[in-house]
Amino acid sequence: MISIVSPIYNEEDNLNDLCQSIVAVLEDINEEFEIILVENGSFDKSFEVMRRLRENDRRIKYIRLSRNFGHQGGIIAGLTHASGDAIITIDGDLQQPPELISELIKRWKGGYEVVFTTKKVNKRDGHSMLFLKSVFYKILTIISDVNLSFGQSDYRLLDRKVVDVILNIPERNKFLRGMVEWVGFAQIGIEYKVDPRKRGDSKFSFWSYVGFALDGIFSFSTIPLKIFLWVGVLIAIACGFYASYYFTIGLINLFIPGTYQLPPGWATITFSILFLGSIQLIGIGCLGEYIARIFTQTKQRPDFVVKEISL
Repeated sequence: MISIVSPIYNEEDNLNDLCQSIVAVLEDINEEFEIILVENGSFDKSFEVMRRLRENDRRIKYIRLSRNFGHQGGIIAGLTHASGDAIITIDGDLQQPPELISELIKRWKGGYEVVFTTKKVNKRDGHSMLFLKSVFYKILTIISDVNLSFGQSDYRLLDRKVVDVILNIPERNKFLRGMVEWVGFAQIGIEYKVDPRKRGDSKFSFWSYVGFALDGIFSFSTIPLKIFLWVGVLIAIACGFYASYYFTIGLINLFIPGTYQLPPGWATITFSILFLGSIQLIGIGCLGEYIARIFTQTKQRPDFVVKEISL
């Protein structure tokens, strides 16, 4: 059986078309399936639409979370309750084409345990956004032990054993794109064209992308800590040479007065204090990101809380 998991946040206008498209694809290839819609704290009528869809088709199920637990939390809630031999995650905004589901299943039946998707370059994002996304993937690949290609999305197929491994990892705030690549197994990618959003507005702001990028970096790399360690070492060495230079000038002036004119030093001292202070604050902030994740992990709070379920 195939499980389709879709996190839903304020997508009342897209839900009917989403489910109709998914059902049409899976019935066309004669696959037994279930569709799990995860209502993730919506404040529109998404949940009412889900209940109506459930009444009309028992293969459509829903999970209602107690509040918004983020995109990744919604996906994990769906994965936790999915019972299929393969689980496909797809967003609810119809920008990820449901027609690709048949190709994902075909690759899975061909022996691949992870079939991920990558977006074709979307010029609607603008050059600056494309550049920032490209930089993020390159940086994450360089500084971590995961290799993510540019444009990867959360539209993917996972074999049951891959899902079981991911769910059994006791890590909070899971960055699924990195985690799926990290666990290994036989993987293959498929490229797709992002469809324009037909209804509603995107729920991801610029700062959402920034937070998403930071989660990826701090979840899979300790390089930022090492960078500030070596920056501190280099600054200490430079300061040592700087101090030695003025110490030497002071000795020369002590024995040969007037040989060198020492500068007043206020600008130098001010610059040094501000520069070193800023480096320290950035380093402390970087360290704080890791400590915050340790703090979150030790509390052992769940990734999601279910308010109502139809399964």
